Amino acid sequence: MSEKIRLERAAYPEKVGVSSKEIEALIADFKENNIEIHSIMIMSEGKVAFESWASPYSPEIPHAMYSVSKTITSAAIGFAVEEGILSTDTKLIDIFPEFIPDKRDENLEKLDIHSLLTMSSGKNVSVFTDKTKPNWERQFFESPWSFTPNDGHFQYISENQYMLCSAIHKITGKTVTEFLTPRLFEPLGIDTPAWEVSPRGIEAGGWGLFLKTEDLAKIVTCYQHNGVFNGRQVIPESWVRKTRKRHVDNSHANSSPDSQCGYGYCVWHCAGASAYRLDGMFSQFGIVFKDRDASIIITAGEIDEQKTRDAIWRHFPKGFIAPDSEPRYENEVALAPLDDILKPTERSVLEGTIKNRNIKFNKNLILETSGFPVSMLPIPVVYMSADKAGNITNVNFDFSKNECTMTWDEGDEHNTILCGMDGEYRVSKIRLAKMDFTAYSTAAWKDEDTLVINMRPVESVCRRTIEFDFRDRNVVTFSPSSQPPTTAIADGISHMIDLPVLPKPLADMAFDQLPKIIDATHRGAFED
Repeated sequence: MSEKIRLERAAYPEKVGVSSKEIEALIADFKENNIEIHSIMIMSEGKVAFESWASPYSPEIPHAMYSVSKTITSAAIGFAVEEGILSTDTKLIDIFPEFIPDKRDENLEKLDIHSLLTMSSGKNVSVFTDKTKPNWERQFFESPWSFTPNDGHFQYISENQYMLCSAIHKITGKTVTEFLTPRLFEPLGIDTPAWEVSPRGIEAGGWGLFLKTEDLAKIVTCYQHNGVFNGRQVIPESWVRKTRKRHVDNSHANSSPDSQCGYGYCVWHCAGASAYRLDGMFSQFGIVFKDRDASIIITAGEIDEQKTRDAIWRHFPKGFIAPDSEPRYENEVALAPLDDILKPTERSVLEGTIKNRNIKFNKNLILETSGFPVSMLPIPVVYMSADKAGNITNVNFDFSKNECTMTWDEGDEHNTILCGMDGEYRVSKIRLAKMDFTAYSTAAWKDEDTLVINMRPVESVCRRTIEFDFRDRNVVTFSPSSQPPTTAIADGISHMIDLPVLPKPLADMAFDQLPKIIDATHRGAFED
């Protein structure tokens, strides 16, 4: 457990040069454009000018970082370079000589740490690669080449950062988490974070890290101040400067304006402002404004990241003002709670019939074959995980005056959630896909035959909704859905993934059908 270090708070936003009126306008902008923000923290002059969380998210619960993880992996490489463990010129094949092919591969001889950091490795690892296989290194080395390493091309491949983690592990014998704990996490007062790992126990690198909003703010502040935190040089200054530098041209790599302005060592440069950012899927941002001693940290559940950034650019950096140049704002400004709570409804007489009876559900063979069996965790939470959980079965309900208890099995994991039926959350600890989550849950009868369960694991970006239909007394069905909806997720992923084996119209059609497949209705029956 790290020593508790809390960022200093400003007395009020205007005191450190942030306009509360512009903060209020930004939050209203998010709401008007249906952008689901989970937390926001605005830093100025080294202090927290503003912070807010949308219930049920809270300051104490870590949040999925997705590709923000890449920047933390990059920091680990920075420490390794500073300590002479490796260099950016180190060839990957020198670290992993066991993967030298029988036939000479000139591209492989050029593949170095720099090319991995800058997404210019040329290795094209498919997002559909089976992560249940133990040797992700072999998958990487055996994947096809898109181009020669370091030839000026850019291709965003998350497994590049996995190989960086694997390299540190191979050289030092330590996981990246172990390596970073005394160098980064402890000096910043960050409790050792959870990080998804490969079957061999090596951090995913390009994804899978969980941090609290303030943890991310500390890291961003460290980058803002050339690696210094609370007067101490934490991240090597030379590495921070290299990280922020534009190393590769990505102008043709993405249709998003803020993703075409250059890429550093796992940071993006922005078009909408003089800024660079740590960036993760579903709008996890640590935005550093280069012309101000200021940053904005956001966790969210919005798949259209440019939409989120455009809302920010409409209000910042113009919302940074001279200290106390505007009067202190007296109105309360905060993120509104998320619309997750199911309102109390009339209770169904079926409660007495289904109470404590086990329901066995059939496996969906299409989802089973594809490696994405339905889970109480939505696809965005597990789509790149080695363990995707899934195959909900052995469902059991119990009811009391104001609560519904649901228990179920997925693989070798058994879980129970308590759901409020009185318009209030109940909080449960669950473990799925080998990860721990805090589930905020409510339940209600949609009609006399349909029970709805809302569950949001707040370490993740999505809410899960399951409707159980009991109208046929011999068959029980459940229908899963998510918020953000699977349609939006499929649309967002379709813009990031190439399906070279399919013509574009067919690829688009495949993604159009994806929600219907993933959110298919499942059938089961009572076991008695």
